[in-house]
Amino acid sequence: MLQVIERDGTRRVVDDSAEALTILRHSTSHLMALAVLHLFPGTHLGIGPATEDGFYYDFQMDHALTEEDLARIEEKMRELAARDLPFEPAVIGLAEAQRVFDEMGEALKCELIDEKAGETLSCYRLDMLYDFCLGPHVASSGALKVFKLLSIAGSYWRGDERRPQLQRIYGTAFPTQAELDAYLAFLEEARKRDHRRLGRELDLYSIQEVAGAGFVYWHPKGALIRHLIEDFWKNEHFRRGYELVAIPHLARHNLWRTSGHYDYYKENMYTLTIDEEEYVVKPMNCPGHILIYKSRLHSYRDLPVRYAELGTVYRYEKSGVLHGMLRVRGFTQDDGHIFCTPDQIVDELGGVLDLCLFFMQTFGFEQYQVELSVRDPENKGKYAGTDEEWEMAEAGLVQAMEIRGIPYTRKEGEAVFYGPKIDFKLVDAIGRKWQCSTVQFDFNLPRRFDVHYVAADSKEHHVFMVHRAIMGSLERFFGTLVEHYAGAFPIWLSPEQAWVIPVSEKFGDYARSVTARLQADGLRVRLDDRNEKVGYKVREAQVQKIPFMLVVGGREQEQGTVSVRNRYEGDLGAMALDQFSRLVKSHIDSRAIRP
Repeated sequence: MLQVIERDGTRRVVDDSAEALTILRHSTSHLMALAVLHLFPGTHLGIGPATEDGFYYDFQMDHALTEEDLARIEEKMRELAARDLPFEPAVIGLAEAQRVFDEMGEALKCELIDEKAGETLSCYRLDMLYDFCLGPHVASSGALKVFKLLSIAGSYWRGDERRPQLQRIYGTAFPTQAELDAYLAFLEEARKRDHRRLGRELDLYSIQEVAGAGFVYWHPKGALIRHLIEDFWKNEHFRRGYELVAIPHLARHNLWRTSGHYDYYKENMYTLTIDEEEYVVKPMNCPGHILIYKSRLHSYRDLPVRYAELGTVYRYEKSGVLHGMLRVRGFTQDDGHIFCTPDQIVDELGGVLDLCLFFMQTFGFEQYQVELSVRDPENKGKYAGTDEEWEMAEAGLVQAMEIRGIPYTRKEGEAVFYGPKIDFKLVDAIGRKWQCSTVQFDFNLPRRFDVHYVAADSKEHHVFMVHRAIMGSLERFFGTLVEHYAGAFPIWLSPEQAWVIPVSEKFGDYARSVTARLQADGLRVRLDDRNEKVGYKVREAQVQKIPFMLVVGGREQEQGTVSVRNRYEGDLGAMALDQFSRLVKSHIDSRAIRP
């Protein structure tokens, strides 16, 4: 329970743990801002909200914050919390607020007030901190006991690179020290799994700033894993009746005007001029797939038509939100579009859901959450399609999930304007959720592009169109896999499945023959014949997340065996080459998650 004070000065006790945690964290962000004002006079304030994992506050200041400053700020926060300072709310008029914050020199706050405030607005005072804020807050700073400042980052005001550059401090707060300790342990585990760090250490990929932020360069090991994923993806799509297509990366701007993207998405698109005509670098694949469908007349007997493509697209993202492989400007979608009749909806959706579940199982994601996003029943006018179509589409999605016993959460008002959708969120090895598969109806593009089929009544009818992505994007999915496995990929995905390690140069010839034999069997094996001690090379193989280490010396040479270690269980003893080869192939064939 937490005692809080509302904007009108009334107090209440909050029993709901989620609400209490949000208020606790928001109040702690104000305490942090107060500490910064004490330590760095002349600082101006941005915003300081609670977040899912903690809080942050943006500051405009001359001093360049360092990690050492975090300790000073946190110490000052504890000092201020111990003073049990009251949070004092006030409801004031718009004109007074504009005057007060203008006199304080808080231009950023004045901008927020002009944009967000009504005739009256609420502010909270905490000692020398006076902030435009809806509240509520804890009654006093004495309630803020368990917190930790985590990091410093740069940001831009309102996320706009043309606006003032700010400094952001991230922190977190909890009701108890045990909860904070558990969260810090979680952060440490997440740091160890960070795909940006592992991508560099395992030589999987890079972002080359000299060539432009947000574009991924796949190194040989990462590209090999990508190739294995793509082959698996293609084979499964062929098996399930999809036809693979490929479309150009450029198209005339008129195509994107027809689709509507030019009017509503232009700020995220890259354009260029060719022969005095504007072209667009494709931000999505659906218009191109529609053009292929429309290249000939389709009868109802031809449907469903299932197109799929590993199609690279390009979208402008602000530099501040780019994040390794998880948020980029160029990425490859595992895109698919299904053109079908109304009576085929449930079966087609079921096929997509089966494919989603199969992929999650194959890649080792045992837990997931599913959300069904539908339109706002109070605001139907902002959505494309008729009531009948929306009801049919939603019913089809629900029926397909219920047949498979898939639990889901209904999200009213969160559908895209052109149709309802299903989103899968994977839960990784340490409990984090990642957006992955999505299945979307589209009532908009079939009308904009006049996409038809000839029905049994010999009349043309608009097709039902389903967008679907199983992995989402290869880059994001790959980054998720790296973090899920902490870089220790299953054997079938490991770029190097075994290292052969001779105990000395004397056994180099035998080590080379072992390597050649296993490579001939189709295994990805590397010979480590560096002039280093065996223990060093074994440790290096462990660091590189190699599934198997094959140590060879005099006994192994004499018996024609290898001494096998794996990265999980250590020493497995001696094996004949045929036996080891069969062991690895069995893991590959079954796509086992671990050896």
